[in-house]
Order: sequence, then structure tokens, then C-alpha cells
Amino acid sequence: MSSTGCTAVVAVGGNALIADSDHKTVPDQFEAAGVAMGYVADMISAGWNVVITHGNGPQVGYILRRSELSMHELHPVPMDYAGADTQGAIGYMFQKALRNELHQRGIQREIVSVVTQVRVERHDPAFADPSKPIGSFMDEELAEQRALNQGWMVREDAGRGWRRVVPSPRPVEVMELAAIRTLAQMGFVVVACGGGGIPVIEKENGNLLGVEAVIDKDHASSLLARQLNADLFLITTSVEKVALYYGEPGQRWLARVTLNEVMDYYVAGHFPAGSMGPKIKAMIDYLSAGGQRGLITNPANIGRALAGEAGTVLVPD
Repeated sequence: MSSTGCTAVVAVGGNALIADSDHKTVPDQFEAAGVAMGYVADMISAGWNVVITHGNGPQVGYILRRSELSMHELHPVPMDYAGADTQGAIGYMFQKALRNELHQRGIQREIVSVVTQVRVERHDPAFADPSKPIGSFMDEELAEQRALNQGWMVREDAGRGWRRVVPSPRPVEVMELAAIRTLAQMGFVVVACGGGGIPVIEKENGNLLGVEAVIDKDHASSLLARQLNADLFLITTSVEKVALYYGEPGQRWLARVTLNEVMDYYVAGHFPAGSMGPKIKAMIDYLSAGGQRGLITNPANIGRALAGEAGTVLVPD
């Protein structure tokens, strides 16, 4: 397919800004953003209209850790506020890095970040069973204290200590969709739905209320791709391709897979919930709603993947 005039939703993982445990400072993240946006600039150079989404897990974790350490002196930071904070900060990093990269190539494009709220249902079952660990590890005594004083839900995490857990409800509506669509149609490069979006519920009077929750970034990106009728939905991850039997003797890389095939693999349990599972489910939802082409690869192979030389391509049947 020709890329000229086509729209791609590109989901960049929050970990793309953290090269490793020795490179996680803000300057390190700016440098990593420059690398990631170089690959996005390649797509823009090839004629794509790009809407960028991103994760924010590590960055929210840092904010919450600072909040915990200063709790004796300052008020705690609510989850929705932390999400908005990271949308602005990461959006700024992407805007500057991409603007500089395009400038060096002689390409004039405006980049804009949209602080994005994503509505979830008030009665989503996830609110009755919080399962997403966030923040620092604690011993049981401190966890019980925070649960009592802050109203947190806490849970022991695989023998590593106790952590706060929050709901991960399903996204149902991108509240700023009209603005994102209009900006993209006008030729802006848009950064939106950061961290899966700021989770909000709609009260009975129609007002929105931020909630303590985390929306899966890939699911929110899939929703945005569907609502924009994107020609391509691209998810970056840490591996070049999706694999069956990953890490096992029978491991098999997938270069091209149809919707029916990937649904069968998903139901068979090939993609764990804590790993490739959300990305595959996001792709299934996108293709099932009429999406034309999905792609999963690591950032460095985006160009080769678009040329059919790398990555896992997912297509309708």
C-alpha cells in the first residue's frame, strides 16, 4: 500500500525512553526520545500522517515514588494528575525531538500534544478487582499503614514485597477524539492518549471525574486507531517479531498472520497477559473493527517492517 496521505497510529512504549537501569534520568530520556522520533521521522518522510501514542509506566512510577518519599511534608499525587503530568512531559520530549529531526531533514511539520482523557465505565468489573501494581515495593507493615491512611488497595507481589494495586478498566471513549482527528487531517503530527489516556468516568450529571486507575496503553491506542479509521496500527515493543512458544525450544517467529490465525493463537494461550497478550488483543480489536494492517516490531526495525522485511504483519482474513 502507498503511504502517501495514509494515517498511522504508532504506539511507543514508555520503556522506549529508558534504555537500561543506568540511563533513566531526564537527560537520558530526552536522548532516547531523539532516537525513537528518528524512526517516526522516517515514516513522515515516506508520506505517512502519524498519530503517536505512548506508554508512561516508568515515568508515573517515578512521580509516585517521589510522592511517597515526601508524604511526610507534601500532599500525595493522585493517579489522574500523574497521568496528565507525564502526558505533558513526554509530549514535550517527543515534540522537541521530532521537530529537531524533521528540521534537519528540511521537512516543515507542526507537532502538537493533546492532553487526552479516556472514558471508562463506572461499573467496569476491574474496579471490583484492582490488579495493576504501581509504585514502590513495601513491607507488609507499611503496606497496611498506607492502606489504612491513604485508602489504598495493596497486594503481595510474587514474593518481592507489597505494592499498591489499582484497577485497569477497559477504554470506551477518547474524549478529545474530534480535536485529534481534526489536527491529524490538517497535517499536524499529533501526540495523544499518553499512558492509555487519563482515566475518567462520566457522572450522572454528565460531568467527568478522574479516577485512580491505569488504562492499558495498547488497548487505548487500538481504540484511537479504530475511531480514526487508521490505515495502519503499529505497536513497538522490545523484539523484532511476535513468536509462538516464546523462549521455549519450539519457538517460532511470525512474519505474517491473519486475524483468524492470531485469534486462534491468542485463545490457545500463546501470548501471556503480562507480555505480548495486550498487544495481540489490541490488534485483534483493531482488525475486527475493519482495520487494514497491523504491525508489531521494535523501533529500530520500523522502516524494514514497513517494507515487509521485518516485524510481524497482521492482516484481515
